[in-house]
Amino acid sequence: MAPTRFVADASVAIGWVHPGQATPATQAMLSAIAAGAVCEVPAIWPLEVANALLVLRRRGRITERERRQAAEHLLALPCVIDMESPATALADLSVVAAKYGLSIYDAAYLELALRRGLPLGCKDGPLLAAARKARVPLWPAN
Repeated sequence: MAPTRFVADASVAIGWVHPGQATPATQAMLSAIAAGAVCEVPAIWPLEVANALLVLRRRGRITERERRQAAEHLLALPCVIDMESPATALADLSVVAAKYGLSIYDAAYLELALRRGLPLGCKDGPLLAAARKARVPLWPAN
């Protein structure tokens, strides 16, 4: 059964809008959102997603029109942006990043999942490993 709330990282969001990055897990998360689940994301998420779309455009993997459409699609999703994460960056995020060997960016997703007690959806190897180590449930189960 799908959770009613979960944290999703930027790699998941790109899977929602780029077929080459989609997986059964990213599709399950998007379907859960369509069915009413709430995706929570740290404040860094829009910046990371915008950057990933720009990189795909620069590498010629999507057109400018596709980049704009993907951004519009993601903006229309009912993702809740957690505004507490910037305030915790110098203290809590740094501790999480150091403890689990993550960048501050990846630590933002893990810290949000830990703080909210939510499962984490991600495709990133180091973040997946850190979530397992921190005993954060992964969703869909990997």
